[in-house]
Amino acid sequence: MIVKKVILAVLMTAALAGCETQTEQQQRATTGALIGGAGGALVGQALGHNTASTVVGAAGGALLGAVVGQATTPQPRGQQLCRYRDYRGIYVAPCDDRYYNGQY
Repeated sequence: MIVKKVILAVLMTAALAGCETQTEQQQRATTGALIGGAGGALVGQALGHNTASTVVGAAGGALLGAVVGQATTPQPRGQQLCRYRDYRGIYVAPCDDRYYNGQY
């Protein structure tokens, strides 16, 4: 019975993952949560053989998957920030061409 609920939850999340109004970062976080939740549910069930373990595994996997999906989204050129140092100290500003050309 719990497997059917997990499959239903995965399918519902997959349907929401296809929304066109989401940014790339949001889409990657949603996809990561979907994959992590499914994997976590499988691992939780395999380790605990009960509903509580499955739910805890799914929740932990979904959280970890969302964080990893969001954190690994590549930043478009011009939106990344770099640290620079001059005589006044260290400051943060958009990266220049040296960063994108690998000349650091």
